[in-house]
Amino acid sequence: MAQRKIIHVDCDCFYAAVEMRDDPSLRDVPLAVGGAGGRVVVTTCNYKARAFGVRSAMPGSEARRLCPGLVMVPPDLGKYRAVSQQVMAILRDMTDLVEPLSLDEAFLDVSDISDHKGSATLMARHLRERVKREVGITISAGVAPNKFLAKIASDWRKPDGLFVITPEEVQAFVEALPVEKLFGVGQVTAGKLHALGVETCGDMQALGADVLIEKFGKQGYRLFEMAHGRDERPVVVSRVAKSVSVERTFSQDLPGKEACESVMPALVADLNLRLARKGRDKPIHKLFVKIRYSDFSTHTLERVRDTVAEPAPEDYQPLLDELVSNRDRPVRLMGVGVRFRNDEAPVTQLRLFD
Repeated sequence: MAQRKIIHVDCDCFYAAVEMRDDPSLRDVPLAVGGAGGRVVVTTCNYKARAFGVRSAMPGSEARRLCPGLVMVPPDLGKYRAVSQQVMAILRDMTDLVEPLSLDEAFLDVSDISDHKGSATLMARHLRERVKREVGITISAGVAPNKFLAKIASDWRKPDGLFVITPEEVQAFVEALPVEKLFGVGQVTAGKLHALGVETCGDMQALGADVLIEKFGKQGYRLFEMAHGRDERPVVVSRVAKSVSVERTFSQDLPGKEACESVMPALVADLNLRLARKGRDKPIHKLFVKIRYSDFSTHTLERVRDTVAEPAPEDYQPLLDELVSNRDRPVRLMGVGVRFRNDEAPVTQLRLFD
């Protein structure tokens, strides 16, 4: 089997990072995001708060005791979801093989990607730069031959870090790896391993599979595999791409509709490039245009266009005409896209009694 190249990306203190991005006054204070009400629990916190020992899932009262200057803000899940979608869209630009684990982390399988000289390290660097530039938060990334090692690697240089484990480095890396770093090894399992004289994965290798299985059952075999840095799990893509789009934020606002029209051909060319990369086997159902004005109000318009195989600028012109009624209103962002027909959805109605 060919060697896999896996990237794991993890947004740094995600909710707190979004709040600091949107309110500069929060950037230099210990900050926690947590639920409202009497029993506040810390959902996430920034690194200034972590320096005081504040951790996620900690009661707010304890967090304030550890860090008297702690600023608590309530979570805004709608906003975090929107930022997460932005990050995931950037990842899916690189490859369709993206497996999100939560709003703020995902695996990518980039084994077959030829962009960036086919180097997973360069791809990870590119993703980190794009997220920083376009989303305004930092992500840490780990690059490795499998999911287990990539996830450990992304945590290695947090925050805002990149760590790479090449196939040649796996053996030396895992030999020195403390057992506490292994997924699923909490205090109890770590305690049992320490009692056996096991501190590192190297010690676990020496102990052997039989002893581990005898002491830990099925988990013992998993521990033995992890101790050797082995993990055959593929990246699992659960979603079918429902749409493809491109958008551009302009460093200087476009002065009005005429400027939008002049930008349209380049946007549509980018869209067709992306469609070619994602495969043209899906029938297009709708076209849509998105406009964000200088006051940040955002408007999207979509129309059914079943007959379009390869979108052209003139296909989008009627949508732009309908969407932009004020010719001289400055535009900050413009996007174009397609939605696919969902042929996977069951069309036949099942009879109740068969």
